Order: sequence, then C-alpha cells, then structure tokens
Amino acid sequence: MPTTLAGRELTKKYIDDRNISITSLATTFGVGKMYMTQVLAGTKKSAAANELVLKIIETFKIRPNDID
Repeated sequence: MPTTLAGRELTKKYIDDRNISITSLATTFGVGKMYMTQVLAGTKKSAAANELVLKIIETFKIRPNDID
C-alpha cells in the first residue's frame, strides 16, 4: 500500500496556513482529536488512516500547487 506521507504534509500545511484546529478538523470528519493528530503525524498508517487523509485532501481540494 502506498504511503500518504506527502498528503499528510500538505494537509498539515493547509490547516496551519488557514488556522484550522486539529479539533475542528477531527470534528468535521467524525474522529477524535488524538486520532487525527496521530494520522497527520504519520503514527497511524492503517488503511482507514490513509483513507481519512485522502478524504481530507478531496474535501478541501488540497493540491501541491496551491500550497506556497
């Protein structure tokens, strides 16, 4: 299974640049704050964690060219 490290990094930069809290992001996607923190940090690498990263990327339409 491919890793989603690049997607995790893009997501972290996206939420940081827009002052979106981990708590708000976790609430939006129906997961706990600790779980979201672990997913974005890369300590959770399960299929479900990878799917969550992909879902966040698609929801917010995060693209590498959009992040400066």
